[in-house]
Amino acid sequence: MNQKKETVFNFEKKLEELEKLVASMEEGKLSLEDSLRAFEKGVKLTRDCQAALKKAEQKVQILINENGDTEDLKFEDEE
Repeated sequence: MNQKKETVFNFEKKLEELEKLVASMEEGKLSLEDSLRAFEKGVKLTRDCQAALKKAEQKVQILINENGDTEDLKFEDEE
């Protein structure tokens, strides 16, 4: 049977995977090689999650712009 590739990014699943990965690294029981692999995977998961958040932000902005006037919202960490 032909299985479809996952086409939808599951943010919550990837975030949970990242949290588990970080927890395993914090335990300090991984070998150096396993730690490096975990770190590499963590970097990829982080980038994927950041990209998904950016896309969601862009979609929200498009929807807001289509529905009327908006004003930029400044977050506390922005200067």
